[in-house]
Parts: sequence; C-alpha cells; structure tokens
Amino acid sequence: MRVGVLGLGEAGSLYAAGFLENGWSVTGFDPGDVPTPEGVERADSVAEAVRGCDLVLGLTGAKAALAVAREAAPHLSPSTVYADMNAAAPGLKGTIAQTVADSSRAVFADVSVIGSVPAYRHRTALMTSGPGAAMIVGHFGALGAPVEDLGGEPGAASARKLLRSVFMKGLGAIIAQTVEAGRAAGDETWVREQIASELAGGESTLERLYTGTAKHGVRRAFEASAAADLMTDLGLDAWLARAIGHVHTLAARPEGLRDIPQVTDELLAAHGDVATANIGDAVDRLALLDSGIRPLWPGARAIGRALTVWTRAGDNKAVHEAVRIAVPGDIIVVNGEGDTSRALIGELIAERAKARGVVGMVLDGAARDVDVLAEIGFPVWARAVTPAGPYKFGPGHVNVPVAVGGLVCRPGDLVVADSDGVAVVAAEKTVSVLDAARAVEADEAGRRARIRAGAGDAGDAGGHAGTGETS
Repeated sequence: MRVGVLGLGEAGSLYAAGFLENGWSVTGFDPGDVPTPEGVERADSVAEAVRGCDLVLGLTGAKAALAVAREAAPHLSPSTVYADMNAAAPGLKGTIAQTVADSSRAVFADVSVIGSVPAYRHRTALMTSGPGAAMIVGHFGALGAPVEDLGGEPGAASARKLLRSVFMKGLGAIIAQTVEAGRAAGDETWVREQIASELAGGESTLERLYTGTAKHGVRRAFEASAAADLMTDLGLDAWLARAIGHVHTLAARPEGLRDIPQVTDELLAAHGDVATANIGDAVDRLALLDSGIRPLWPGARAIGRALTVWTRAGDNKAVHEAVRIAVPGDIIVVNGEGDTSRALIGELIAERAKARGVVGMVLDGAARDVDVLAEIGFPVWARAVTPAGPYKFGPGHVNVPVAVGGLVCRPGDLVVADSDGVAVVAAEKTVSVLDAARAVEADEAGRRARIRAGAGDAGDAGGHAGTGETS
C-alpha cells in the first residue's frame, strides 16, 4: 500500500512516520524548506507525490487546500482515496470534493482530526464523511486510530471539527493572553500555577496549549475564521470566534501579543507600488471606497495605517484631535457623514498633519485649498471641494470603527489610495491580500505582453475567467 502526504509539517511528518511503521510506502511533497522524514520518498511535485497512491493525505493547511487539490486531482488513480485533513469550512470541503470528482475517478473523504497529533501521532481520533469515509475507517483503523464515520456529504466532519475548535482554540487563546498578562505584570509563575491547577494534565497541558497557539497561530487563525463563519450560518453571534482568531494571528507574530500595529512599517513599504485596482480585484471588489471619494490633485498616492475619525457633519474638532495624536505612517480616515457643505480640512491642518508624519487623509466629506495641498504634496481624497470652512464644536470620536464610502474602516487597518481611488484592507488580512494583489498584477502583466506581441488574449471579451476583471 502506498500513501502520498501533501504537506510535511508537524502533522504530515508524524502521519508519514506512522504509515511507515505499519508497512506502507510513503511519498511526500512540501514546497517549503522542511526536513524529509526518514524513510519518506521526497517528491518534486504534487503530481509525482500522488501518482500511484492508494491514499493521499492533504495536510497543507486550509488556505492552500483547494489549489493543491486542483493540482493533484488529474494525477489520482481510480482506486485512490483523497483525504483532505485540513481544518476548513464545510463549503470548502464540498468544493474540494467536486474538484476531485471533476478531474478524476478517485473518491474523496472529508477527515477531521480530533485531538493532539503530537501527543497521539497516527493514532489520534478522527471523524470522516463523504464517499471515501468507509475506506478511511479501514486505513486509519488498521493503524490504531479510532475513526467515527459520520456518513453524509463532505463537510459534515469539518463542521463537527469547527464546533470543537471554538472551545479548543478559545482555550489556547485565553491561556496565551493570560500568561502574557502575567509576564507583563511580573506574576507569570503565579498565573501559570493558577491555570495549571484547573487543567487535566496540569503544566504540561498548559505549555502545549500556550506554545501551540504561537507555533500554529496562522493556521489556527484561519480555522477560527472558518468557525466564526459557521457560527454566523447557525444564526449565532460570531464575535468571540473572530476574537479567538485575532489572538492567534497576534501570537504568531515575532512581537506576540504586545500592543503594536499589525500593519508594520515593512508591510507599508511592501505596498509601495501596489495599485488599488489590483487590491480590489484580489478581494472581489469588496475593499474599495465608492467612486465619489476622489483624489484632489493628479498623481496623489498614500499608503498608511488608518487613524479614524467620526465627526458631526461639517465639524472638524475631532480631526484636530486626530492630528494631535497621530504618529508617522498614519493616514487619517474621516467619516464626515458625507456632508459637502463645509470643508473638514484645508491647508493649515494639512501642514500640521504632514509635520507629524501623516501620509494623507481620506474624507467622506469635503476639503478646500486644493492648490496648496498639491503644492505641499499632501494627498487628500474627498467627496467634494468647497471654500466654506468647518465648525469646530464637536462632537466627534477618534480611533473608533468608521463607515466611509460604503466600507467599515477600523483603527490600524491598511489604507492604500492612488489616482483610481481608495482601498481599505483589514489589518489581519494584509499579507494574504498583498499576495493575491501581486498575483493579479503578474497575470495582467503577462496578458499585456501577449497583447503587445500580437498573440491576443482569451480574456479580451470578458475579462479574467472567474473574476470578472475588465482591465
């Protein structure tokens, strides 16, 4: 019997070792610089890893699961069971199952891991659903793993997994937050003792959950996001599940849970030449302010962290407060209630903001002194221009979520603005959106090259297949 393991991280390596111990031949693939487990034949591609296998384990992480399945499916044998073992949304499992069915005669199984793979290795409890579930029971049961066949369609096992994840990932997030707070207060030992006394397994359980939250933070944040979506589908408030994901995202950073911007200076620099149009294409046009908010002078461009303001129509008292507390790299984003009768900013406040390192302003309202703004090189996007000055009485709020141009912008979100308009990206999604925007950029560059070479382009009539792109 032969198994192909896609993803040779911690879980993939442990499952590979378990199958080897039980007499299976094992091929593995991972594009990362990770070690090859002893006895595993390292493949150079997904296709090579899955060819001729009786069983394929998808352990790449949910983010890459669909792309990997698309690459693997044409090379699967009719007798192969393709087991996606990533913690993912039920809908994604259904899409992967359909991908496998469309490109092969292999059977698909949705497999969820219920327990700690580092602790129980290949004998960790599983749940499975989908057409290949019975074969998963046979294969993993022979290795000593308890497997529950839920029957039903792909996604049933994943839904159960996500329900459990709200508790397990939530527990890890609480422990990480509490231990870090104890450390900051100089009481880490006492805090650890308090937590350990309440846990089965004591200090060892505490340490496993604490270190795992940081070590696997990115993957578990994705899992928590899927759990939050499930909560929403069930008609429940998903705030807690999203907060759990947020803690995991922070824990995975080198800075951990320290209160520093998620959008780092390095991320700002990385967006230096990214077009707002490409960001919009990367997220299905859901990150763009409406076209009524326009640059006030040609060639304006700014990339910054959102310093948000919510003010009464025509009043800029809160804008002055934002300028007072601004730090270099901030871009001030103002909900002025769409009012265009009075300018919220002009040359003097722009000069003060620029002196504090503010990179620009985005106003759901009006501005004035456009010629001077262009002269000093201070970029502003606004709904209108008017010579009428503002009131300065308030009320207003600074550093609260604001609605601007049809989007919600939160303090610290990434704002990219250029001649086309303004894009807002949630701070926790900046890395993935940047990667997707770069992919859009590369695709369009290739298409332009083909057009200029006279080769034409298959997407000329209808844009990019599946995205509705028009450029």
